[in-house]
Amino acid sequence: MDIMIAVALVLRPDGRTLLVRKAGTHAFQQPGGRISAGETAAAALCRELAEETGLRVDAGQMRALGRFRARAANEPGRQVVADLFLLHLPEGVEIVPGAEIAEARWVDPACDDIPLAPLTAEEILPRWVSGAFARLQAG
Repeated sequence: MDIMIAVALVLRPDGRTLLVRKAGTHAFQQPGGRISAGETAAAALCRELAEETGLRVDAGQMRALGRFRARAANEPGRQVVADLFLLHLPEGVEIVPGAEIAEARWVDPACDDIPLAPLTAEEILPRWVSGAFARLQAG
């Protein structure tokens, strides 16, 4: 059974992206989480961002980048199906890890050497670095 999630590619003006690590895990991943029954992906992401990072955003601030599939980082034998959204933050926005988040880091999407969840490592960051989302973010 697939795990339906909504996640964000959160970027600062300096190009760094926000990754989070949940308590009891080692891999960093995009902030976000499961979509509840009857909830839209955008609404789930807004809720999860507030719970996990203290960010209060409106769905209108985010741009949909597509749906991606990868092995689940923390549930062996399962897959995540992720609706990905792009969120640009202005300089100076503070991130306050909450809920099950043990650590939040701003990283260079091209070269930081930290353990990454499959969705982040295989789908999201390579596409961002290659410019594959350029058409979608410009539109």
